[in-house]
Amino acid sequence: MNLQMQALGMIETFGIPALIAAADAAAKTADVRVTSYEKVDAGIVTIYILGDVAAVKAAVEAGAAAATAVGKLLGSHVIARPDISLWSFVESLLPPDLRASSEEAEKGTDEPPRRRGTRL
Repeated sequence: MNLQMQALGMIETFGIPALIAAADAAAKTADVRVTSYEKVDAGIVTIYILGDVAAVKAAVEAGAAAATAVGKLLGSHVIARPDISLWSFVESLLPPDLRASSEEAEKGTDEPPRRRGTRL
């Protein structure tokens, strides 16, 4: 997985039901990976989505709409091709199987990720 060609999407909600609805809608809308979620405080949770720019934009829009329908959407944002200095943070969001394949991609190996699918 070449991380330099990826986009980072974020959806922040109040409560887990809205977050799960957002993650489900995002994963079903486009070829993206819902990589992880993060609890901030007092019920505020954020999911992180990776994929190509167009897919992440479509997934975040669908996820935001689903979160609004189920609960409270606090915000959503897409960063197309984040700056290289941000990728160490983005890699920390990846599950271990993708971290290994992103390191291989940087070394010049064009192997695809070992597993495909959505992971929270």
